Formats: sequence, C-alpha cells, structure tokens
Amino acid sequence: MDLTKLNREFFTRDVLEVAPELIGKKIVRFLPSGNISEHIITETEAYRGMEDKACHACRGRTPRTSVMFAEGGILYMYLIYGIHWMMNIVTSLKDEPQAVLIRGIEDAPGPGRVTRKLGLDGSFNREDIVNSGRVQIFESGIVPHYTSYPRVGIDYAGSYWKNKPWRFVLQEM
Repeated sequence: MDLTKLNREFFTRDVLEVAPELIGKKIVRFLPSGNISEHIITETEAYRGMEDKACHACRGRTPRTSVMFAEGGILYMYLIYGIHWMMNIVTSLKDEPQAVLIRGIEDAPGPGRVTRKLGLDGSFNREDIVNSGRVQIFESGIVPHYTSYPRVGIDYAGSYWKNKPWRFVLQEM
C-alpha cells in the first residue's frame, strides 16, 4: 500500500482536477488518544470560484470565506443548520477561491456524518492539511472508478449551477 502523503502541489490545482482525484484517497485522522482512524474518500463536490453561484466565495471575500482565498491545502470548515460541520479543502492558487466538499467516506455517507466520524469541528478551520498533525490525506493505492452527478442542496444557485456535474461518487474499487 502506498502511504505517500498528498503534497501542496496536489491541492494547488483547479478544483475540477482535485475533486475527482480525491476519490479513493485515504483520509487519516490522528486522534488525541494516539489512535489513528483511516477512511477512503467516496464522494466529493467541487465549488469553483467567484463565478460559481453555489460557491460561498461568489459574493467576494468576507470574514467567513477569506479562508477560501488561501493557497490550496487549507481546510474550510463551516456549520450548517447549527449542527453539522462541513469539511472543505481549499484548492487552486492564492486569491482563486475554490474548494472541495468531502461528501462521503467509507461507512459515513453524507458530509455531516463525515465530520462526526472523523471528529472534526470548527477548530479545524484554516488547518493546513498538508502539514497537520491531526488530519492528512494519503495515496491509497486504489484506482477508483467514479461517476459524476449534479451537485445537491444548492437550489439557491439556479439551475445552471445546480446542474453542473461537479459531484464525484466512487462506483467501485
């Protein structure tokens, strides 16, 4: 099994390259207890810059979205419905706001379940996933087959942006 950690260059590419390539990668959580939790990424969703009406950065830089303007490899965590943390990984270059939502891992379909399973919360916002001692992503040796679908939960963005096939789902390993 390949235990190569994903480097900065992996994340500083366009989100439409990074999001599908994260399928089949291994997310590793280093727990405070000393235990390690490893999971294969099974679903991602891409958000591509200020032109993408579903992207949080579409209205520009705000205190909440300023993390999306960082260089790729930084976590963007936000809370929805007051209860679910969403884990996004910033991609692309500095000042080009793009991010991948991690929508699913093995045994945890759905982005709220992902963060609960991994024990992630707002304290991980702005964490550098490349150099973190708490969470990192590695090659898994898996060559996945995936299918792309329209994104979900973004009706507010309008049909053009809602129907972009920017959700990537593992089909088989």
